[in-house]
Amino acid sequence: MPAEDLERGRKNGGGGGNTTSLAPYYVDTSEKHWTSWLVPMFVFANVAVFIVTMYVNNCPRNNVGFEGKCVARFLGRLSFQPLRENPLFGPSSSTLEKMGALEWDRVVHKHQGWRLVTCMWLHAGVIHLLANMLSLIFIGIRLEQQFGFVRVGIIYLLAGLGGSILSALFIQKNISVGASGALFGLLGAMLSELLTNWTIYSNKIAALLTLLVIIVINLAVGILPHVDNFAHIGGFLAGFLLGFVFLIRPQFGWVESRHLPPGARVKSKHKAYQYVFWLISAVLLIVGFVVGLVMLFKGENGNDRCSWCHYLSCVPTSRWDC
Repeated sequence: MPAEDLERGRKNGGGGGNTTSLAPYYVDTSEKHWTSWLVPMFVFANVAVFIVTMYVNNCPRNNVGFEGKCVARFLGRLSFQPLRENPLFGPSSSTLEKMGALEWDRVVHKHQGWRLVTCMWLHAGVIHLLANMLSLIFIGIRLEQQFGFVRVGIIYLLAGLGGSILSALFIQKNISVGASGALFGLLGAMLSELLTNWTIYSNKIAALLTLLVIIVINLAVGILPHVDNFAHIGGFLAGFLLGFVFLIRPQFGWVESRHLPPGARVKSKHKAYQYVFWLISAVLLIVGFVVGLVMLFKGENGNDRCSWCHYLSCVPTSRWDC
């Protein structure tokens, strides 16, 4: 891999366990079920951006040949960089940087803060793209059907931004691309949705354990080299807090209680702990984003404030270096 790694968040941001659904543990509260269209649009946008990126990359013309020949040359200018340069079947790191990859120096010193968002729509290769899009389909469609496109869209974008901020604070020598932070945000939102809407699940412990296993496995993969686990962690934390704010449901039985005769005691729509979670999460979100952005644009290095945090993204072993 080149010095500027193609994808510090090379997948596993979502795959594997993300395909597991918690539907068997859910008790239907007769709320409105939405038709999912935003998530398919996100998938289409990511695929379209990847095609444009490969068109701009134009391996047959721009590859200098030091790392070998272009892969799948029958695709013309859409052919991939040599596998020694990019084993994910994708463009060069310079093309990704040109298209908007997250790069600390450009964000801080060249005032290109927009890269915190554009990097979410770029992928390092076909393998990376397929893995993330499959995860997005399995996780996102279920959430959109239950909560609508507005709330899921906000969580996806803000969680992706949170992942980008944390990544830029701790990884300052490599570029980063991918939707992994946003996907982990959806996973985090699923966890907080389960906790704040505890009463509507029929098998609470099984649902909680299933989701925790999925999250732990995916985060554990992030300690491998060349995987940006800071984007995963940042996205997960942002999504976890956003879930308390946007995915709150009425307590079990409230919908039916609205149809009771006049004078009958009607349940409150939400429990007290739901309001407490909502308030605490909203405050933490605002403080977290403000502090993170201030530290980033001041050019601070998160590793200077946390000497052990680099182990969260890569643990060196006898088989690899970080």
